Amino acid sequence: MATRTRTRFLVIGSGVAGLHAAWRASDHGHVTLLTKRTLFDSSTAYAQGGIAAALGAGDSPELHRRDTLAAGDALCDRAAVDVLVTEGPARVRELSAAGARFDLDPDGDFSLGLEAAHSTARIVHANGDRTGAEVASTLIKRVREHENITVLERARALELIVHDGSCAGARVSYSGAAIEIIADATVLATGGCGQVYRYTTNPAVATGDGIALAHRAGVELSDMEFVQFHPTALDTPESPLRLISEAVRGEGAILGTAGGERFMVGRHEAAELAPRDIVAREVFREQQRGHKVFLDATALGTAFETRFPGIFALCMARGIDPRTQRIPVTPAAHYMMGGVATDLAGRASLPRLFACGEVASTGVHGANRLASNSLLEGLVFAERVARALADIPALDDNVPERDWRVTPLADRGAAQVAANAVRDVMWEHAGIARTDRGLRACIDTLNDIERRLPPGATEEANLIDTGRLIAESALVRAESRGGHFRSDHPLPRREWAGLHVRVVAHEPDVAGAGSGQA
Repeated sequence: MATRTRTRFLVIGSGVAGLHAAWRASDHGHVTLLTKRTLFDSSTAYAQGGIAAALGAGDSPELHRRDTLAAGDALCDRAAVDVLVTEGPARVRELSAAGARFDLDPDGDFSLGLEAAHSTARIVHANGDRTGAEVASTLIKRVREHENITVLERARALELIVHDGSCAGARVSYSGAAIEIIADATVLATGGCGQVYRYTTNPAVATGDGIALAHRAGVELSDMEFVQFHPTALDTPESPLRLISEAVRGEGAILGTAGGERFMVGRHEAAELAPRDIVAREVFREQQRGHKVFLDATALGTAFETRFPGIFALCMARGIDPRTQRIPVTPAAHYMMGGVATDLAGRASLPRLFACGEVASTGVHGANRLASNSLLEGLVFAERVARALADIPALDDNVPERDWRVTPLADRGAAQVAANAVRDVMWEHAGIARTDRGLRACIDTLNDIERRLPPGATEEANLIDTGRLIAESALVRAESRGGHFRSDHPLPRREWAGLHVRVVAHEPDVAGAGSGQA
């Protein structure tokens, strides 16, 4: 029989959104924070680029809004974008006041960088290219110090508890033991799902757990076809791939083939600083032609080491000196724009369930996330979730107990084979370029892999569930837009502008944007 415990708020996930939500919600009641490995294992800790916010002279929330809407390709929710750009600067300043050591200019103001598709320099960094690690460390310190927060590391949520039409917590495996955590409100902050692809910059924990949990509980999902592929991951035989930040191109680095052809010139007016989906597709196209692609930052010379100390170290560790050598790069799955559909306070379709961060579909990113808006979104909407939690009434303590146990993994080798098969078929058929025929083959293969899963392969089951949702939604959207590219429908279709693919229960369907969409 499972052990049962009680908490006011349950937060699942320890990236920027989960940490911030737990920290701020702890002012309103006891918080139990679950993380699959340790508090440091999240995409946040990997983030190099920084946090976008209108903090500089000459910048404004309106300019940031325009850039975000342009990148979102007619699918952003205007109200959500307004929340992001107007509340974002305050969240960054608060994080700085909480101890985050952001890079400053000689006058003591934030030192702001430029990244692709931004009309002005507005990217806040920490330690050059270690922004995510600084943000994570700052929030982890706050969480660790707060007496109203209980942290459970190496704890995996296996199932949301649904009682009387509301979320009442989760069933959890904690160091192999079965625990039921009953909560007045539950927050999904489980991050992304890049591990469903063969090539990804996401850490090993990014297996789409929150998306799969929500889907199995009948929670509405949205925009699952929109996966962002970063154009410049370091092309090495490892997983996850290490990211070469967009900021390197912002400082003047150029893309070229082994023969020296600078192919982005002439393909987009912004060349290397074109939106990520365009650059990723052009790099992929060169690879399909048999060309190896390189990022040339040698013009920076010795300044590279100072401006990008983290990237410099990871390149040097792999025998590449970016001061004098070109960096081999490849596209890789990087960010999920879709996920659990939420309102502006992070509420999901299931009462008492909230979502924030990459697992959520707030409407901010539309079809394509603007560079460095992700950490900002995590901060802004986690704050909104925490404020909404204060008003959640206590749950009646009449949730029936269920006799269940954690099923141990029967065959680890077979589970790994299944995970690799998922990643291969998703990269081939539901990756950067998609077709009707390929997506149908992908779905059939995923169904076959699922039938052969060994007992206890819960993480692999989440990979399959999430991958299938991506492929099914991509099949419905018979056009190309933002991060979703159909080579059999290579252009956007006017009738699809403002339309979203929603998944309610188990069937993807098309829903109108409504008055708030752009």
